[in-house]
Amino acid sequence: MTLTPFHKIEQLAADRKGGQSALELLLRDHKPLSTRQLLKLGDDRYLAMMTRCVFNAGFNWKVIEHKWKGFEEAFHGFNPKGLAHLPPEKWDAYTSDKRIVRNAIKINSVLANAHFIWHTAQDRGSFGKVFAEWPESDQIGLMAWLGKEGSRLGSNTGQYFIRFIGKDGFILSQDVVARLQASGVDVTSKCSSKRDLKKVQDAFNSWHDATGYNYTRLSRILAMSIGKN
Repeated sequence: MTLTPFHKIEQLAADRKGGQSALELLLRDHKPLSTRQLLKLGDDRYLAMMTRCVFNAGFNWKVIEHKWKGFEEAFHGFNPKGLAHLPPEKWDAYTSDKRIVRNAIKINSVLANAHFIWHTAQDRGSFGKVFAEWPESDQIGLMAWLGKEGSRLGSNTGQYFIRFIGKDGFILSQDVVARLQASGVDVTSKCSSKRDLKKVQDAFNSWHDATGYNYTRLSRILAMSIGKN
């Protein structure tokens, strides 16, 4: 099946949202950061966003947002090196710290990801440099790296981290996958195998080359072209 030209998908999204102008209004608040802007972010901000995305998973996001100031205080501003060197008794104490959500598994992921970021910085200069300079045309490679080396950063959590920290990229929501399938991309609904992810990346790369649109815009238009949103 031939890949559907993206202008047809964009027209579907515009028709559903009240026209092209209305669609543009919905898209304007989701502009990805440039590589230079991402390079300016400290590694503490990368760890903070990792933590936020990990704790968001399976929780009410408003609860995490409401408590976020407490997270920043409890985890000392998310300095990776400092957290990586906290003694075990300090980490044990977090399970009774009312400033945060007291989920032991997710608390342990903060320690693991502090080590991940700190060791990456030792080897490569900074975590942000590796992350910012990773090509958008290989998001699936970035996702695989985060999933393998990080803690609880696989699947959708890693995709949300990529998007929320500001890097250009796609999120494989139910609606995005449905539109991919309807557009000639032969993937399963879970869309998690290496085979499926390669097909997704190839489709996004093809649409990016054809339109010049960034990957965030492509992803959001796909989502708005189908489903109940």
